[in-house]
Amino acid sequence: MSENLDSLSAVNGARVPADQITAAVTAGGIVYGDGATQSFDPDGATRYTEHGRETVGTWSVDEDGHFCSFWPPSYRASYDLRWVVEEGRVVGLQFSDLRSGARFDGRYQ
Repeated sequence: MSENLDSLSAVNGARVPADQITAAVTAGGIVYGDGATQSFDPDGATRYTEHGRETVGTWSVDEDGHFCSFWPPSYRASYDLRWVVEEGRVVGLQFSDLRSGARFDGRYQ
């Protein structure tokens, strides 16, 4: 994980401000509880790998400060992005789907 996040005074469960989303998602690879992994490039590309199968999509930040993803050919989702902080240090991110309410907790690898 990037040391760039170490200087933040993030609070567990607090929403990631729009101006910090890029730093948050590109700070390192994410591993989810089910073992799936995801990486985010600064240019907006993202790769999600589950059971050895990789899917490539794009990510962005919308005008309301939500994290958005697009997975071809037509799947789009928007999320509230929240910090996961333990012992004062950012260790991951929580993605909460704005449409379904589904929550995905990920930890930096």
